[in-house]
Parts: sequence; structure tokens; C-alpha cells
Amino acid sequence: MDLFEAMRCTPTSRRFSDEPVATEAIEAALENARFAPSGGNRQGWRVVVVRDGGLRAKLAELYLPRWRAYTELTGAAQMLADPGSFDPVRVRMVRRADEYAERLAEVPVHLVIGVQLSDLAVTDADLPRTSIVGGASIYPFVQNLLLALRGEGLAAAMTTLLVPAEAEVRELLAIPDDVAVAAHVGVGHPAEPWPTKLARKPVAEFAFAERYGEPLA
Repeated sequence: MDLFEAMRCTPTSRRFSDEPVATEAIEAALENARFAPSGGNRQGWRVVVVRDGGLRAKLAELYLPRWRAYTELTGAAQMLADPGSFDPVRVRMVRRADEYAERLAEVPVHLVIGVQLSDLAVTDADLPRTSIVGGASIYPFVQNLLLALRGEGLAAAMTTLLVPAEAEVRELLAIPDDVAVAAHVGVGHPAEPWPTKLARKPVAEFAFAERYGEPLA
């Protein structure tokens, strides 16, 4: 698959078929994703591939209350309760996410992605705002993985809603204390056709020339 095509048509997929996911496809995706950049090339990513039905169910139990809290915080719960009062496109997206959360245990493969804390290069720790730089050493790997899964014909949904349940996830999956939970990726064969192009803001809305706010062209 062409790189730019993959970038334009790799959606967050929340509906999966019953087709089994080959171990070889997961391994191939990880093999290619590992070439992502990271701070100091430390490559601190760690991935637990979860197929066991009992473990998937337990991860779903940890995920669902965090999803419900998220819907209350963001107003998504109100959309679900009164869909006629909101933009139909947004309602459809929230409904898909809610369906995904409710049926998470049925998703064929769960990838729990962690990062070795000692491998993070957190250069903004002393700034008077929320630190974000540490993510630069793990999320490029996650994006590589999503694209690599797409190249293997696999659909995926990445969320961070299991992160608040880090202690429970560590205990469940025997993850050591020096590895932080960074993301959860549900993987399977898509139940719906791939999109030809995702809906995104035009470049002119987020890219500027010389100074913030100045038109790029």
C-alpha cells in the first residue's frame, strides 16, 4: 500500500468481523512499527498482545467505567441520551465509540502498549503546564503500528482510557512498575469497507508562515 494512501485511509475502526487474526500479521506489524523514532533512540516501547478471552473480558471491565466517566466529562453522555439535539455526524461517532466500549471483550486482539519510564526524554518537565514531551518517545511508535496494521489489512482503534486503570492493568498483565501504560489498541478484521479518505481540517487552518496566524500561502 502506498504510504500516503495509508495515511489518508487508516481510520479509527470500532467494528470488527469474526475472522481470526493471524499471529503472523501482528508480528509483521510490530516488526515494521519498531523503526519509529524515540528520544535518544532508546526504543522504550513494550507491547503485551492479549488474545485470551478471559483477559480481554477483564480489560473490558476496566475500560468501561472509564469510558462512561469520559462521556460524562465531555458531554457525550448527553448526546447518547438526547441524540436529536446534536449534530448527527457527532452522534454517530459517539454511538460507535459507545458500542466499541460495550463490546470491547469481543474485539479479537488487544494490544496494551507501555513505555519504559527511564527511556523517556521529558524536556518540558519544568514548564508551568501539563507535560507532553514524554509522549514523543512512544506515540510515534503507536502511529507506526496503526499504519502497519492497516498494511496487513487489519483495522484498529487506539485509546488511552485504560491509562487511569494503570495499577490494575499492571497487575492483570504482570507489567513491571517501571513501565507506564500509554495506550490500548483493539485489533481485528474490519466489518465495514475501508474509507477512501478521512475527513480532516484543511492545512490552512493549522499551518502558518513565519508567525502563528499568518497565512501559509
